[in-house]
Amino acid sequence: MLLRKAWYIAAWADEIGGQPLARRICNEPVVLFRDGTGRAATLADRCCHRAAPLHMGTVVEEGIQCGYHGLVIDGSGRCVRIPGQKLVPEDARVRSYPTVEKDQMVWVWMGDPAEADPAAVVDYPYHNDPGNWPNKHDVYPIKANHMLMVDNLMDLTHLGYLHAKTVGGNPAAHVEAEMKTTRTPTGVKFTRWMRNSVPPPTYVKAAGFTGRVDRWQEFEFVAPSSVLQWTGAADAGTGAYDGKRDGGFQFRLFHGLTPETETSCFYFWSVANGYRQNEPEATEQLYREIAPTFVEDRVMVEAQQARLSECGEYGLIDIASDATRMQMRRMTERLIADQNASLAAE
Repeated sequence: MLLRKAWYIAAWADEIGGQPLARRICNEPVVLFRDGTGRAATLADRCCHRAAPLHMGTVVEEGIQCGYHGLVIDGSGRCVRIPGQKLVPEDARVRSYPTVEKDQMVWVWMGDPAEADPAAVVDYPYHNDPGNWPNKHDVYPIKANHMLMVDNLMDLTHLGYLHAKTVGGNPAAHVEAEMKTTRTPTGVKFTRWMRNSVPPPTYVKAAGFTGRVDRWQEFEFVAPSSVLQWTGAADAGTGAYDGKRDGGFQFRLFHGLTPETETSCFYFWSVANGYRQNEPEATEQLYREIAPTFVEDRVMVEAQQARLSECGEYGLIDIASDATRMQMRRMTERLIADQNASLAAE
């Protein structure tokens, strides 16, 4: 069962412009648009008249106009105008979803609207700080369960194998990395250090390393489907391990996985450049280097989903590197169990 009592990214803010944007989230077809004030809204993608998809309509001053018979629905889901008649029935409504625009992302709550707390939306101020963290973002549709992508992010031992030509580096360095895992109020956080290691090709291209580096990776899982990443490296022995990370090569990645269906999702990601911030080409170069690694992830995870759909999980084992991933999975399973208990009590 998909977790609906949660905030999910529905779109990047700049995806919602003058045209309606259709998405499917948690198996529900929705449409996103901006009203005349510029406020983002999310509605069920189904007109209350004859069930025509609203994304086939037009954005107007009051909201969205159905492309079939011209009914106009506002951001709250209420029909405010019907061509050819003055009276609008009280029950002429479309389901609306609580929507929050924050840090260049538009989040939607898929559960009971009364339980939606905007304060629970993930904070990510780096998107709003282009001076220190110039950034670029993208979204990939993936034909796999969203938790398989979260699994991928929470077990980095795959980097040395799947991403050997980009951000990976020596596989042994990843398997033997110093690892510290801590629980947080909203998830799990881990820090990995690969001291005195050979820098991977992407790092050499970006920062011009000529020798070994001390390399760190900090990942924080925020339930149910966000991962915040801070990664970097400095010349070995120059103090990065002791906290002196300024001036080295570093970047931040935001990963947001939104379930489309049980076997498909949207992968929202951004990369923020924490070095050579005054050089736009440095940010573009970092994006060009990072993007192929996520395509590699997508190809592998989609193949994994295909095999799971065919064969199920019978006979699969856990290994030492699964420890953090298993903590994350147990936390998500508890959230789903709580949701199911609430539904059963209704």
